[in-house]
Amino acid sequence: MAGRVEVVGVHVMTTRFLKPHWLLTSVCILATSRAAIPKTMDQPVVRIAELEIDPAQLDAYITALKEEISTSIRVESGVLTLYAVSIKDHPNQIRLFEQYASQAAYEAHLRTAHFKKYKTGTQGMVTSLKLIETSPILLGAKTGQH
Repeated sequence: MAGRVEVVGVHVMTTRFLKPHWLLTSVCILATSRAAIPKTMDQPVVRIAELEIDPAQLDAYITALKEEISTSIRVESGVLTLYAVSIKDHPNQIRLFEQYASQAAYEAHLRTAHFKKYKTGTQGMVTSLKLIETSPILLGAKTGQH
């Protein structure tokens, strides 16, 4: 992530052991080396999808979506989270929160038979689709809660 500096593993015992300019130099070296590490395929992928569904086909779409989500969570270890919600008072406006273990897991998900079935089966139901790429800041959840 360009412009982001993350310093990890810095431990300062007391300033009488380290002169301020040595401390600053050490922090800058650590920050520079950490920032220079490229993104890897192991970072989680988090996306938000904004969909608008043809109101006349909403029930059929929700049935297909439920099948896709339950199958993905059950059979794909790299699919960590799939949440579907609708906008209050606008049930045909669906928002999906998707979290995958890595870019490779996301790409594998797109190649599965169940995802392809969902995409082709719902293609005529979706009137609008916007995919939003995100950069995770903090992802937290309680397990076993709905």
